[in-house]
Amino acid sequence: MTKPKRPADGIALRDISAGEIAAILAGTHSDPFAVLGVHRTDEGFVARCFILGAEAVTATALDGSVIGELDCLDPAGFFSGNITVTKQQPVRYRARRGDAEWAVTDPYSFGPVLGPMDDYFVREGTHLRLFDKMGAHPLKHEGVQGFHFAVWAPNAQRVSVVGDFNNWDGRRHVMRFRSDSGIWEIFAPDIPPGVAYKFEIRGHDGVVLPLKADPFARRSELRPKTASVTASEMTQVWEDEAHLEHWASVDKRRQPISIYEVHAGSWQRRDDGSMLSWDELASRLIPYCVDMGFTHIEFLPITEHPYDPSWGYQTTGLYAPTARFGEPEGFARFVNGCHKVGIGVILDWVPAHFPTDEHGLRWFDGTALYEHEDPRKGFHPDWNTAIYNFGRTEVLAYLQNNALYWAEKFHLDGVRVDAVASMLYLDYSRKHGEWIPNEYGGNENLEAVRFLQSMNTRLYGSHPGVMTIAEESTSWPKVSQPVHEGGLGFGFKWNMGFMHDTLSYLAREPVHRKYHHNELTFGLIYAFSENFVLPLSHDEVVHGKGSLIAKMAGDDWQKFANLRAYYAFMWGYPGKKLLFMGQEFAQWSEWSEARALDWNLLQYRMHEGMRRLVRDLNLTYRSKPALHARDCEGDGFEWLIVEDFENSVFAWLRKAPGEKPIAVITNFTPVYRENYSLRLPAEGRWREILNTDADIYGGSGKGNGGRVQAVSAGGGIQATITLPPLATIMLEPEF
Repeated sequence: MTKPKRPADGIALRDISAGEIAAILAGTHSDPFAVLGVHRTDEGFVARCFILGAEAVTATALDGSVIGELDCLDPAGFFSGNITVTKQQPVRYRARRGDAEWAVTDPYSFGPVLGPMDDYFVREGTHLRLFDKMGAHPLKHEGVQGFHFAVWAPNAQRVSVVGDFNNWDGRRHVMRFRSDSGIWEIFAPDIPPGVAYKFEIRGHDGVVLPLKADPFARRSELRPKTASVTASEMTQVWEDEAHLEHWASVDKRRQPISIYEVHAGSWQRRDDGSMLSWDELASRLIPYCVDMGFTHIEFLPITEHPYDPSWGYQTTGLYAPTARFGEPEGFARFVNGCHKVGIGVILDWVPAHFPTDEHGLRWFDGTALYEHEDPRKGFHPDWNTAIYNFGRTEVLAYLQNNALYWAEKFHLDGVRVDAVASMLYLDYSRKHGEWIPNEYGGNENLEAVRFLQSMNTRLYGSHPGVMTIAEESTSWPKVSQPVHEGGLGFGFKWNMGFMHDTLSYLAREPVHRKYHHNELTFGLIYAFSENFVLPLSHDEVVHGKGSLIAKMAGDDWQKFANLRAYYAFMWGYPGKKLLFMGQEFAQWSEWSEARALDWNLLQYRMHEGMRRLVRDLNLTYRSKPALHARDCEGDGFEWLIVEDFENSVFAWLRKAPGEKPIAVITNFTPVYRENYSLRLPAEGRWREILNTDADIYGGSGKGNGGRVQAVSAGGGIQATITLPPLATIMLEPEF
């Protein structure tokens, strides 16, 4: 393996030629480190530099002592001269033009930062600290503060880092090429944090590409600007040890998990309509979630993206929290604040595809680098985006490191992986002839499968407290089973079937529901085949679908009653819970990323009643182990009433070892039913712990007076109960 040499390693260099000077001045030289900087010759050391606009240059050591005067070899600013030093060392230049004088620390007088082991692990695809090596990092290198830049562009002729610090001149900081890994790097001295930069790349054909943002940038400019920004290493003082230890020590399948899905830009806004900062969000959103009883906040993607209506799902900066809400440290403070009060933070993560904005990853070094070159595998027809090349080692490492980065640097509790189905199938949204079969002739994307398995293995191996959640809408087997058992390795999977079947059922008028009874019973056939999250997500309240309350059948009263009954049905159903913001108080209007939620609705009884119900459902779900401890296991569920399609009544028992069982009963018709017979597992009094028809929730106040009595009758144990109209009740034994 060839290690790039320092500018001087005992080799005698010939005199510089006019052609090489011309190439340096034009920015076309393939290896400026061989020309510029400090070099040893047979007579001693020589320094060469290109300082635009200088008429005279004096070389100094870092302490300011003069070590030589350089000769001007080209009036454009090329200088060369002998210097008085005993070893290779960084130098500074005092440049003068007329009465003006300025200092320049020579980036070409520094050795490389990356080493041969970095090259080795990059090529092998096992480098799990790329986020500490790639991109821009503050560094004290050979006694000088600055930023180290590194970018992968193996097919480029030349790569420069350009920015405010060099007037965006690609001739000034041309980078060193590491041929073993395809990485270009340079240490740029004296650059402070907060400076905009991009990469100027000359492709293999000699054409200079549009300036590229840094794929590993940890901070970006605010849209519509698109540059990356140099950022200090985070100094967040984390106060979440107890939170992280808890989640690393428990079986998450047996913990209460109720997720509040949030679009950070539109949950609330300032009075002038502008977006809240992370600190402002923390002061409002965290107390709200604590009061509402949610265990986790799941953000739609907060990584940098150019287009607001993409909601973050078309990201150009996977490593940078978007500048819309302030600096990255603000997001770290937000996560820390959540953890201090026991709330987890999950990030929607998009490793399936990326947008084709010219400053992004597409055609990054003049070739299909991050995407697959063949459009049948590299272009997504639904979203007009590029698909990552999951068969390329460096691309897999880029994505895997990103998942590790968020878990390590921001202490995230998990990632919900978007559009997994589009990754798993080569023929996803493609017609016959528009896709390429795998090596066995099938439609499975085996490269994507291996990526997901590897990502889950490495993330759980490094951070056992995290959870990964797949948004996967097909019947792909073992999505949430361990990799060593042939699974994809996710912790959980979204139950899209539950969402679609239940919403379809509740959109029907109650008189017709008896003909579609199986839409609600069918889900229990597969409810324990995966570790499911039940999602009522943003996807169901956009693009003309209307809000959840608007989907319900009937007049306004029935719509509210239907939705209340549905929420309690879902919170009593096996599986973790997810609810999109605004649906907890039954927002009428469809969600838009361009405005805040309609918080004014909470002044009205029915909307405030819905919010109170969701709050009480969360608190009941969390405090009753029978409702959560066996969410993903069949022994925690038992049907009590499954075939009463005439009355559209459903009832089941939720159980957990050593805990009181809870009966969940739903009447999905507006008929008030008295003297309804219900089988229960034990005699005695059962307490009505929740009733969605209660007056406090906006209901009619019908119920069982707080208790029912179960007695032996007809060879079993029966209770005669009252079923409120369009309502769900929960019963728990008092004994």
